[in-house]
Amino acid sequence: MYERHSITKRKGENHLTQKSLFQKEMNRIILIGYMGAGKTTIGKVLAKELDMQFYDLDWYIESRMRKTVPQIFAESGEEGFRKIEHNMLHEVAEFEDVIISCGGGTPCFFDNIDYLNQQGDVVYLKVEPETLYKHLKMGKTERPLLKGKSQEELIAFIREQLEKREPFYTKARYMLDVTLMDNYEKIKISVEKIRELLGV
Repeated sequence: MYERHSITKRKGENHLTQKSLFQKEMNRIILIGYMGAGKTTIGKVLAKELDMQFYDLDWYIESRMRKTVPQIFAESGEEGFRKIEHNMLHEVAEFEDVIISCGGGTPCFFDNIDYLNQQGDVVYLKVEPETLYKHLKMGKTERPLLKGKSQEELIAFIREQLEKREPFYTKARYMLDVTLMDNYEKIKISVEKIRELLGV
């Protein structure tokens, strides 16, 4: 039995309006949320279904800078990384017919969230801290901000970070509550919910 996903439409727009907007001018879907929310996982499947190009912002940064995100953090600190991220975001968000997975902190710095809302349909993947912890434990990606923390410290850290970031995340036009995605069928359910949300 799969957990329920709740869908939130913002701005009071109806399904037909969403669909016509997408067909006429919408060629970017942008996924935001905390690390471990499933942005890249969902984004890849969604891109395949919609026949759109997928970009993970962190991967794009690593490709352009020829360094890993942890290396950039180590060399430039978070402030230096966020400046690079801001510049790279303005590159990738100009591409057409794309689905973009942003880093967890991307919407929370500079004018990034306002810029993203101007560039495409932004979907906030909202996930509870305990589920985020499980997703992060399942993943193999090195997360610089999480190094050296126990389970209890990590969940407390995630909860604290979410409280600070929610005001930025909730500026997204759409929000999807996502529960544990520990198999492909659950991932597909989330993808279907996003398609329903956007009318695509």
